[in-house]
Amino acid sequence: MDILSFLRKKNAQPSGTVAKDRLKLVLVHDRVNCSSHVLEMLKNDIIKVISNYMEIDEEELDIQITQTQTEDNAGTVPVLYANIPIKSMRKSNQED
Repeated sequence: MDILSFLRKKNAQPSGTVAKDRLKLVLVHDRVNCSSHVLEMLKNDIIKVISNYMEIDEEELDIQITQTQTEDNAGTVPVLYANIPIKSMRKSNQED
């Protein structure tokens, strides 16, 4: 067994691919006129609202603005993507 191949990441992306993905993200943010400051405020607001109902893992929270193809394949539109790991549900004072 080659020790160097063991130490290398098996699913590491080439740096060119990573740079290309980062550039796409910057372009999407620019096109929807969403600065990193606005995205951070949005993230904080989402955390505040969701925390009323459940305990979440803020360290692993991932919120991004990306682009997706329209349903009629006529172009792309910006999409807010949120991956929010839930630790537990909070008990509510009023049950339905």
